[in-house]
Amino acid sequence: MWTSERSRSLPAKEGAAELGTVTLGGDPAGVSMGGERRWLTVYSPGGYSWRPTAGDKVLVLKAGPEGESPCILGTVQDGGDLKPGEVRLKGGESAVFLGQSRLELSGDLYLNGRTLYSVVRDIVVSLLS
Repeated sequence: MWTSERSRSLPAKEGAAELGTVTLGGDPAGVSMGGERRWLTVYSPGGYSWRPTAGDKVLVLKAGPEGESPCILGTVQDGGDLKPGEVRLKGGESAVFLGQSRLELSGDLYLNGRTLYSVVRDIVVSLLS
């Protein structure tokens, strides 16, 4: 009797988290994890906000007693050329890079809603007047 029960297949337990691919960007988002799930809330550290883009690889936590409340915790990072201790914040074509000995800004830079160029130009004009 006990040998016949040992050969029975027990259902495999699902993991508490899974990788998925964003199908509908935004917050809430849609994610494919074998099947598509929609209306997933996006979570991030305090003070930081982001919206996943279609095609992003994301980590989905299956919250709730039965995993019925999945949510997105983050995206697979592309650290590429980063050295230990360096940070890159990227959004679209803009980026902030904090390196070992330098700070780089890429994209259009605005200061209080005005381009940096116009702010500097107004300072120079007022100094020369």
